[in-house]
Amino acid sequence: QVQLVESGGGLAQPGGSLRLSCAASGSIFNLADLAWYRQAPGKQRELVASLITSGNTNYADSVKGRFTISRDNAKNTVYLQMDNLKPEDTAVYYCNLFAPKRGNYWGQGTQVTVSS
Repeated sequence: QVQLVESGGGLAQPGGSLRLSCAASGSIFNLADLAWYRQAPGKQRELVASLITSGNTNYADSVKGRFTISRDNAKNTVYLQMDNLKPEDTAVYYCNLFAPKRGNYWGQGTQVTVSS
């Protein structure tokens, strides 16, 4: 069983930065593809960024050049560095861990609000 615990959300001003962290329990972190999703009120959950075990990354067009996903396998942690934040980035952010034949896991979500 894997548990994901997110932290780092909060209130930021437009143009500001936040860094989200997601710490994973268990022993499959190194085998897993990782991703961050977000869900704004009244909208569907959407993929923000992904980082697969090969090291390849993928970003939503709306965050390219502003957000960076990274992982620290020694700490079982995935990060999302968010720079130049915009009000439309306001959402609940969820981390996701997928390991083939091991399962698909979600964090509890962390609120990010961008407002002046």
